[in-house]
Amino acid sequence: MSRAEQPSRRTVLAVAVAAAVTGGAGSARAAEPAAPADRAVPAEPGAADTAVPAGAGAAAGAAAARTPVDYRSWTTYPEWRGGAAKGVRPVAGDRPGVVIATPAGRTDYTDPHTGTTATWEYATWTGPAHRLAVPATEVIASWNAHTPDGTWLQVELRGTYSDGAETPWYVMGRWAAGDQDIRRTSVDGQSDGRSSVWTDTLALDDASTGLRLVAYRLRLTLYRRPGGKATPTVWRLGAMGSDVPDRFTVPASVPGLAQELTVPRYSQEIHKGQYPEYDNGGEAWCSPTSSQMIVEYWGGRLTPAQLAWVDPSFADPQVCHAARHTYDHQYEGCGNWPFNAAYAATFDGLQGVVTRLGSLTDLETLIAAGIPAITSQSFLPSELTGAGYGTSGHLMTVIGFTADGDVIANDPASPSDAAVRRVYRRAEFETIWLRTKRHNAAGNVVSGTGGVCYLYFPARPTPGQRKALAAVGVR
Repeated sequence: MSRAEQPSRRTVLAVAVAAAVTGGAGSARAAEPAAPADRAVPAEPGAADTAVPAGAGAAAGAAAARTPVDYRSWTTYPEWRGGAAKGVRPVAGDRPGVVIATPAGRTDYTDPHTGTTATWEYATWTGPAHRLAVPATEVIASWNAHTPDGTWLQVELRGTYSDGAETPWYVMGRWAAGDQDIRRTSVDGQSDGRSSVWTDTLALDDASTGLRLVAYRLRLTLYRRPGGKATPTVWRLGAMGSDVPDRFTVPASVPGLAQELTVPRYSQEIHKGQYPEYDNGGEAWCSPTSSQMIVEYWGGRLTPAQLAWVDPSFADPQVCHAARHTYDHQYEGCGNWPFNAAYAATFDGLQGVVTRLGSLTDLETLIAAGIPAITSQSFLPSELTGAGYGTSGHLMTVIGFTADGDVIANDPASPSDAAVRRVYRRAEFETIWLRTKRHNAAGNVVSGTGGVCYLYFPARPTPGQRKALAAVGVR
């Protein structure tokens, strides 16, 4: 298993932790990528617990009366045409997107993880303002793209506060599918004194003040080597804003489905000590291991050439590949949520998003449509019967429900592939996944993930899959 009961920067971030962020406003112009600051609080499976401030997620009653999550994406040709383009153009077809047309300029970028400085052509696409259906305490962006050799991209987000002021343009990720051109990275040290970026999550520093994010805009910057013809292609760009009310427990949902999907089973534990340069080896690989299970459920396969770099004596080399290609060199881990969704979408015919769901009923809706899901949760050993471990951050793949409504999960924190399939009690699983507050082993109040979920599904869903996704707020 991963590093049980270590701290995490995830969800309902503490004022005290936010105050530790150093540096200025964290603004980064698209043409001049800002150098990341020191690494923020670590995480992934079982990373570092974050103390929860009293009153964070205030107005819980009001939030409970409305949908606390708003996921919005840009995927269609008219939507890409509706953005402000500088050097990019939309492309139509089965999977509309945006590509470099005539670059808007050139810039030098010094990769903070290699020290290499290179010149890149760039072009930008800026989306229209999206007014959140629920004023948010957190926003998480995610994207699906193709980045051939010699290209990469940057995603930025600018929020509007409920008092009318705006955040800086925050960098939400610098990403490439491979690692030959730049090192895939989040950016630390971004804050304006009211909100901060914690690896992949933009969060208000003190939600108890009543301040909220009421709107945001997303900006893409596409990069390629000067004079080249290659271009990134971005098919999906979106963000999830949320204001999940503070809660140690959640109302139990009523079982409504008995069904199990046949999803490949992979253990992270059999990779202990392998490729320690990627977050100390497989013990911390719950996120990419879960991602690889669902990628292969949908038919995604890696070629022998793609796996040739892996030691041939290692079992399940595709898990090693997933860890390498989700690794965030600033965060120093494989648990960056949007990097995992972007990895899944590098496989033909797949797309991925990061969102939050509201109950196991939502997962039942997805399972009934044939869509498994990856959930993020934290718990003590006593809080999840049969797990045999505790963690402050762990990803599992939910593949179905028993006749009694209990959760069938592929849990990568298992000693072998054969032992990955687990059945967990419904009420316990629902609580550890959906709560925003919990007590850690020391008795301190710390954060929970509040229902975070990765969803990977076909680029062209069936009508039934579209209906299920729409039911949980994903279109």
